[in-house]
Amino acid sequence: MIKRLSKMFLILVLAFTTFTSIGLAAGEDDTEVINEKLGFPIVVYGGSLTDTQKEEVKRLLGVTNPDLVDHITVTGDDLKTYLNGNPNSRMFSSAKITLKEQGVGLTVDIITPDNITEVTREMYANALLTAGVEDAVVEVASPVKVTGHSALVGIYKAYDAKGAELDKDRMEVANEELSIATKLAEEVDKEKVSELLTEIKKQIAEQNPVTREEVEKIVEDQLSRLNIELSPEDRQLLIDLFEKMRSLNINFDNVRNQLEDITKDIKDRIDSVMGDSGFWQGVKDFFRDLFQSIANLFK
Repeated sequence: MIKRLSKMFLILVLAFTTFTSIGLAAGEDDTEVINEKLGFPIVVYGGSLTDTQKEEVKRLLGVTNPDLVDHITVTGDDLKTYLNGNPNSRMFSSAKITLKEQGVGLTVDIITPDNITEVTREMYANALLTAGVEDAVVEVASPVKVTGHSALVGIYKAYDAKGAELDKDRMEVANEELSIATKLAEEVDKEKVSELLTEIKKQIAEQNPVTREEVEKIVEDQLSRLNIELSPEDRQLLIDLFEKMRSLNINFDNVRNQLEDITKDIKDRIDSVMGDSGFWQGVKDFFRDLFQSIANLFK
């Protein structure tokens, strides 16, 4: 029996040593690469954060080397400028924006989903695409529970800081879209609301409506298809919103493609964090064989 236990101990030690070595090898090449064409990522901090909270936000957003990131702060005055909001508002939600090459698409990730209480990842994506934000990785975080609106303001300000000024009319419609989305989410599941907005945009891209009546039919059809019941007032809000979008001459084909890419982009990012799938399958097989070997000791 002692001999078997000694064998077990030896196997476990070897397993731990092997797994640790593999893990270190997988994480060796973790050097940050500076994109000389697109510039540093921008981290936008909510102006109401304390110094301690700001450090927590840096950690959450993966700011390991502050010299390789541009830093700006968003305040209540920015809320008034970009979203016509209350300049006395307290701002906590923060964001990191990493620009990508054209055609890569938009990826949005909420790092602290429990602390962003109203705005979902899809709501951010829909609003940002409406505003003209494309081909970027956007990460949102807050150290305290907030609705999440100041992060959107910060993203707009970040684009201004990059010299890529967004169209004001599109920003205003994007803000209205986000407001309607969060309002509807008080009565309807947030994911359903996000799906509704996305599907309406896809149908606008496919059907290219030229009249208000055609926009109204698209909205009504998607409400019916998704079994979403809204008051006449809320239905009208949606119709008015998408009629405004139609009049802005937004390239909905491009918007639709980027929306369809969101799920894939998030999966790809998870895979990049976890490493190659073949590597992790090998680890799984290794430990399966290991535990089988341990079991065989007692036979």
